[in-house]
Amino acid sequence: MRAVAILPAVTGAWREVGGGLARSTQVYFERALSLDTVLSLDTVPALNTAPAHGPETPRRKFNMAALGSVLCDEALQPQIEALVVHNSNPASICPDQNAVIRGLERDDLFCVVIEQFMTDTARYADIVLPATTQLEHLELMPAWGHLYLALNKPAISPVGQALPNTEIFRRLAKAMGLDEPMFSDSDEDLVRQLLDSDHPWLGDIDFELLDRDGWARLDVPDSYRPNIDDGPETIGGRFRLGSLRYRAGAETAEANPALAAKYPLNLISRKQHLKFLNTNYGAFPEHQPSALAPQLEIHPIDAAARGLKEGDTIEVYNQRGSLSVGLTISEDVQPGMVALPFGWWNRSTPEGRSVNALTNPQVDATRETEPGFDRGSGNPVNYDVPGSAAFHETLVQVRAATA
Repeated sequence: MRAVAILPAVTGAWREVGGGLARSTQVYFERALSLDTVLSLDTVPALNTAPAHGPETPRRKFNMAALGSVLCDEALQPQIEALVVHNSNPASICPDQNAVIRGLERDDLFCVVIEQFMTDTARYADIVLPATTQLEHLELMPAWGHLYLALNKPAISPVGQALPNTEIFRRLAKAMGLDEPMFSDSDEDLVRQLLDSDHPWLGDIDFELLDRDGWARLDVPDSYRPNIDDGPETIGGRFRLGSLRYRAGAETAEANPALAAKYPLNLISRKQHLKFLNTNYGAFPEHQPSALAPQLEIHPIDAAARGLKEGDTIEVYNQRGSLSVGLTISEDVQPGMVALPFGWWNRSTPEGRSVNALTNPQVDATRETEPGFDRGSGNPVNYDVPGSAAFHETLVQVRAATA
């Protein structure tokens, strides 16, 4: 993947229209709507006010990949005492799942979950607040794969006591005595503020246009060439490819042979089905794969070495946890590798856990040595290193399940 990603740079194809690499089109919307300014926490004056009980303390940030460690770290000062979860299901999607659930089970953690379904996370909440669906609220919709900005207008009134996240936070701000005018902005106010941008890509798009037509294309010229028309957004205007030498990750046989001796198989937790990409779909039986439970895929060589056969119930385990699942023998995975799909809710296994009970929460800490990197957490352990967890750098072992 990395080699493919740098091809446009080394061949010079990036200079031509369509000759680069596009992960998504999200950056176009971020620039057109000036989201880098709108989403800055430093623009929220009420949150910068010193608390009444003492001097102002630095705002802390935590990488969500470290949620289990953050919630369970008794040395963290001050400890996390309240958690509000919205638009997420961390009890399923975060790595090192057993640690996450131990944290959610703390008697002294007050947990509020804003949800549409009784997800794995909602089951640990002290309070569950019903959230509206896309059919019930106003929302500005950017895109991942094209350049059309859309206005999502509610088709029905909110059902029951459901509220949009924005309204819940407005009411929470009022209850907390936060009286900045921004906390009184309606959803339409918020959309209008986002559209009040002087970026040329937004063109003539305003609320009235979207309200009338539903969508409009950003005014990005068909001939636009990133990094040519604007210039590379890098130090000195040069591409930085970094070292091309392979560097073994911490949880690999090359870097940790002792761990690999105990857990010799590399686990990947892929998204297996177009209708089952995320845990969002776990509440809908029609979205689930044809298999009624998650299946571990293993190569015939590795299955034979362990005396396993197709359809066996097996235990896949490591130092973080274990799962009992069915077995599929397949040459779709390489020898030395096993695959267990992501997306299943925890109820899909006897242990009440999913694949993230096994996955590696480590974030690439080598970034801390890069020029300009700011640790900034102020905690004994650094939980705010940016980046994703090493989900697919996970060592496991497989054996027949015991009765």
